[in-house]
Amino acid sequence: MIRRATVAVVLCGALLWAGRQPPMAQQPRVSAGERAGCEALLLTRNLTLTYAGVQTIGDGTAYCYVKGILPPAIGFHVQLPFPGDWNGRFLKWGDGGKDGDLDFADHRVAEGYAVANSNMGHDSGAEPGSSFAWNNRQAEIDFGYRAVHLTTVAGKGLVRAYYDRAPEYSYFEGCSTGGREGLMEAQRYPDDFDGIVAGAPANHYQDMNAVRVWLLQRMFRDDFTGALAFDTDGDGRFDSVRKMDLLADAVLARCDANDGITDGVIDDPLGCDFDPGRDLSNQRCPGDVDGETCFTSAQLQTIRDFHEGPSDSLERSIYAGKPIGSEREWTRLFIPYTGNRFNPGAVGLGGDHLNYLFFDEDPGVAPPNLIDPSSEVDAEAMPPQWAWWNFDIQDVHAGRGDVMRAITDAVDPDLTGMLVENDAKLLMYHGWADALVVPQPTLTYYHDVVDTTFGGDMDAARQKVRLFMAPGMGHCRGGAGPDTWDRLQPLVDWVERGAAPDALIATHQTDGVVDNERPLCAVPERAVYTGPVGGENDQTNWVAENFTCQR
Repeated sequence: MIRRATVAVVLCGALLWAGRQPPMAQQPRVSAGERAGCEALLLTRNLTLTYAGVQTIGDGTAYCYVKGILPPAIGFHVQLPFPGDWNGRFLKWGDGGKDGDLDFADHRVAEGYAVANSNMGHDSGAEPGSSFAWNNRQAEIDFGYRAVHLTTVAGKGLVRAYYDRAPEYSYFEGCSTGGREGLMEAQRYPDDFDGIVAGAPANHYQDMNAVRVWLLQRMFRDDFTGALAFDTDGDGRFDSVRKMDLLADAVLARCDANDGITDGVIDDPLGCDFDPGRDLSNQRCPGDVDGETCFTSAQLQTIRDFHEGPSDSLERSIYAGKPIGSEREWTRLFIPYTGNRFNPGAVGLGGDHLNYLFFDEDPGVAPPNLIDPSSEVDAEAMPPQWAWWNFDIQDVHAGRGDVMRAITDAVDPDLTGMLVENDAKLLMYHGWADALVVPQPTLTYYHDVVDTTFGGDMDAARQKVRLFMAPGMGHCRGGAGPDTWDRLQPLVDWVERGAAPDALIATHQTDGVVDNERPLCAVPERAVYTGPVGGENDQTNWVAENFTCQR
């Protein structure tokens, strides 16, 4: 049976008389000793702290909150449960995007973790996007790796000062940029943590951002002839993305049942042989004249570009394409149309990256309008302007991004220091339908770690590092497949009790109701339906016990 979410209904009493205000929420009781012990941290002699005081989280739990600065510009904070609430563990909470703010992990504080986080060395309110890195090598280094490590050191120091003892265990948890941070820590600072959770790691950082720009160039080329949206009323603005639904449906029709279950999820995109020329042949535009519910030759090429990714002049792949099965995510992330105000995620996330974070010497600041390649870019201004449409994808393999790659990329597969010498654990995961940070490089990196750190011995590697691929899951969460589980607890059980996770039990919900549940198996295993014969397409059978991890 599919488990249904419990809906709690809270009935509020009526006010006793007109004009009476509802009572204030009851404040948590904080003893004078708890308050004084927290505020005393402000006098810590070996850290620059700007605040220490009692704060509360959503459920009313009080804790000690500390903020500080790590010179020259790393802002950090630590959430410290009161001594009686602390579980003895330290957690460095990962970041997202280009960050530039302080992120809270209230749910982990409620569980008893002492949690630290930083702004990665810059404030997005003053320097949005990638602009913080304009001719600023220190900011680039802080963003690349220094901020996470120093925040970890400072956070552990505050833990010792507050609780009068070091943490029993130290963990890192992050996804996307946070996943990159986790792998960077594993490679550069192998003694910082006893265990790391690294989800959807953007560790091939420079190639990934270069390809985002290449895709923009492909969609914007020749006055949008290859765009996957349509202008229904002729006003010059794309307002329909029905093509994307047609594409996604065609992909599912081709490969959804490959795993033996028809559930709207492609379990193995690498095993899907979708060909837009063949599988969309019945939806070609007559006379190659664009229409709302058909595809032109140029649009079929755009689809190939998305799926295959770019290659250099020697036909060497630069970065993997979008996984088959991720097409519904393209609309939100990449396709310019009125629904996202012509500012798709690729522009918002990557449109200024190459200006500031790719080249050794920054070519110029981004122009005000990032979505109009016909707009004038003033290269003689002070500072000069430079736009993404000036980029040449050949610069990637030509080495023009190598200096920044050494700062931001976390692709070294030798994790001997962390996994062997420090005897720590690494738990990785990635969604197979992730269009933003594609999953194929993560799978390749995992096998590289097995080969480099463990001499190709998969069984030995699985004692220290495991990768879980989530069919149908998008970037960190979301998508048609099961995407919800506690990211941290399986690692804690592995580190502290030796209970290695063979599978993560994940669920998918629609309108608050669980409608799909299954194990996410550790590579090289995958979940195979072993439930009632003939019941594989019955949704009530999509529960964990009806699937088995098999090689």
